[in-house]
Amino acid sequence: MVRPKKRKENTPIRSSLETGSELLSKVEDGMGAIAKPDRVYFSARIRAAFGDSLNLDEAFRESHPKEHRWDYLLGHEASHELVAVEPHSAKQDEIATVIGKRAAAKGQLRSHLEDGVFVSKWLWVASGRVHFADTEKARRRLDQNGVQFVGTRVDAKHLPVVGPRSGKRRRRD
Repeated sequence: MVRPKKRKENTPIRSSLETGSELLSKVEDGMGAIAKPDRVYFSARIRAAFGDSLNLDEAFRESHPKEHRWDYLLGHEASHELVAVEPHSAKQDEIATVIGKRAAAKGQLRSHLEDGVFVSKWLWVASGRVHFADTEKARRRLDQNGVQFVGTRVDAKHLPVVGPRSGKRRRRD
């Protein structure tokens, strides 16, 4: 007899979602919600740092079919903070699209997250070669809109800082 895999309950995403949120059933342990081809965008050293994950693109496909959708939400176990990751082509003309995806995702998540919970990092990882005409100008525009471009791989330096305040939710955005 094969027993169903027991899901962790107090993981960062699960504990951040409203009790009745339909997203709860779509959260997977570890990096389970990250499509296998997209896992290459995460350094092997940090893959175990995530307690849970959610494929936002799939989760909101039916309810927001014509809107921009961010790809992934991950729960950073050590800090208990939420990290959003978007593998996307890194071209000058895609900056506005990624900024639009973040804005749309914030709205889509608003009714699902508990009061005071927010996504602490919005990371854009290049899904191929980087083609920015002016990298400094592109980064400045992204910074002004709350998106951090990380290059071709998410690494430990891009994750929330773990310290004495880790795990305490605070309002920011």
